[in-house]
Amino acid sequence: MRLLASLAATLTLGAAAVGVAAPASAHGDHTGPHGNQTVLVPGTGSTLLSSPNVTHLSANPSQVGISGCFMRTAPVLVTSGADSVRVWDVTDAAHPALVGVLPNALFENEAMNCGERRTADGIARFALIGVDSVQSSPGDIQHSNVGGGEMIVVDVTDPTNPVIRSRAPGTTSTHTVACVTSANCRYVYSAGEGNHFSIFDLRDLDHPQEVDAKPGEEGVQPFWSPTAGHKWNFDAAGYGTHTGWNGASIWSTDNPAKPHLVTTTGRAGKGKDPAYPGWNNFIEHNSFRPNARAFKPGSAPSFAHGNVLLTTEEDYEQTDCTQAGSFQTWWVKRLDGTPSAIVPLDKVELSDLGDFPLPQGAFCSSHWFDFHPSGIVAVGFYGGGTQFVDARDPRHLKSYGYAVWGSSEVWDNMWVPVYDAQGHQTGAKSNVAYAIDLVRGLDVYAVDLPGDGIGARPAASVVPDSTLVDRAQDGVVPIGLVGAAMALTIGVRRRQRTRA
Repeated sequence: MRLLASLAATLTLGAAAVGVAAPASAHGDHTGPHGNQTVLVPGTGSTLLSSPNVTHLSANPSQVGISGCFMRTAPVLVTSGADSVRVWDVTDAAHPALVGVLPNALFENEAMNCGERRTADGIARFALIGVDSVQSSPGDIQHSNVGGGEMIVVDVTDPTNPVIRSRAPGTTSTHTVACVTSANCRYVYSAGEGNHFSIFDLRDLDHPQEVDAKPGEEGVQPFWSPTAGHKWNFDAAGYGTHTGWNGASIWSTDNPAKPHLVTTTGRAGKGKDPAYPGWNNFIEHNSFRPNARAFKPGSAPSFAHGNVLLTTEEDYEQTDCTQAGSFQTWWVKRLDGTPSAIVPLDKVELSDLGDFPLPQGAFCSSHWFDFHPSGIVAVGFYGGGTQFVDARDPRHLKSYGYAVWGSSEVWDNMWVPVYDAQGHQTGAKSNVAYAIDLVRGLDVYAVDLPGDGIGARPAASVVPDSTLVDRAQDGVVPIGLVGAAMALTIGVRRRQRTRA
């Protein structure tokens, strides 16, 4: 997503972005049984439109928010924005406490990615930044980058003092970068472009470098991919899914320095299959394959079989919310090298999901999402807010709930993981969801999930009596800060869609 266009649209439309048109339900009945509730949130002057099964717990403004990630061995959230990298103590998930800030003017690091490594000195925790075009930080070893194509390692082992530890140039787009294995991050893949992507060797955290795909040729050569490039997501079975202009491709990463292609989404993923119109009007944005270790080839699509791929298809410049970019499910039939073995199941645009007012003339594409083991997916829809999609039947997606603000642009949604007494993730996820918002910063919600009996209040496992640090409060985002972020991106060319 291009930050400049997004900021401009948000500031121009403001609260008026939520218009008067009701959804058209253009693709069948995907709405849920819930109604609306409108709440004037105390102390904010803002109006929240939400379903009754969603409760707003707290607002944490001050950052022009873009993306975030959780650490595995500490209750820590790291967020990235156009203005800074921020570190939060999430011991009390309902009230995340800001504990560290690294001023960092950046374009764009759309996907914050966390990594960890066991070292002689203990566990090193860090976040990866992908520089698209511009980056500058007063605490940086290089101070600035104009031109992009670079990965930066931000050390957050001391969460109160995030610092830039190292950086490495890349030969392809670093719009996003991702650890192959976040618990032992030794290799990192880049988004890539023009049917190529980069692999970074991170075994030496202080001196990362790009891996040469063809050592016999002059210079560092990138790796080929039919679907470069926007995002790599890695599942529990050791496969990586690469999403981009030509759909999605799944790769074996048994040898992370030499991945090999397994299969793709074929013509439907390229947006060229007349049987599946509108499945890719711009890019397949990101993905996740739940329960991947349970994969059963040729079995009916089910999370229990590990053969359902979740994706978002982004079409951010399209402001018609009936076709602006969908959340999708795909059936992974085989992983034995059979071509085009990933086929469409169902998709929903924002207009399919409810009877709330739709944004008018504003961005409303689907964007980052996070899957909850209950089958409920939290999806950011920019001006369409946070949408909770019921994916328990992957062949028939429907709305489960939502939270929409008058002036808002949600880029990222995440379920807060459950941590044990030692601060390690247990593998479970709570009913608390975070929304990272370009305008509002960080919003926190509790969701009444199916079967947990908790209701729309935070689970006790993520809201203890006390936190590691005193809770910190920041002011609202100054309009000058948003303006500065806009100025930072002026002159940066928009990424063009190209097809191989």
